[in-house]
Amino acid sequence: MAKSRRALQNELRLEYLRKIMEFLAKEEDVLRTGSNEIAFPVTDSEGNEEFIQIVVKVPTGSRDGEPYNGYQMAEEYALKLKLKQEKAEKARIAKEKKIARDTQMRKEKEKARKMKKEKMEAELE
Repeated sequence: MAKSRRALQNELRLEYLRKIMEFLAKEEDVLRTGSNEIAFPVTDSEGNEEFIQIVVKVPTGSRDGEPYNGYQMAEEYALKLKLKQEKAEKARIAKEKKIARDTQMRKEKEKARKMKKEKMEAELE
C-alpha cells in the first residue's frame, strides 16, 4: 500500500532532523525540544548563555494549491534584502543632507547673531 503524502513528508522531516542532530552532536549538547525541533546551548561573545533553536519542516505550499518553491523564495528574499538596503542608503543620504543643511543654518544664525551684537555694541559707543 502506498504511503500518504503526509507520511512521506514526516519521514523526510524525521530523517533530516536525525542527520542534523548527529552532525551537531559531535560538538554540541543537542536537545530534542519538539517533534520537528532541536535546541542547543551556546554562549555569546560576552559569555552569556543562550540557546539556538532549529526547526525542520517540509513546507507544503500555499492554500491555493501552489507548491512551495525554495528557489523562488530565495529570489524573493534576495530582492527584499536589496530593496531594504537601497531604502537604508536613501535614508542615510537624506540624513547626511539634513545634517549638512542644519549645520549651515546654525552657522548662518550664529553669524547673524554676531553681526547683530556687533551692531548693538557699535550703537552704544
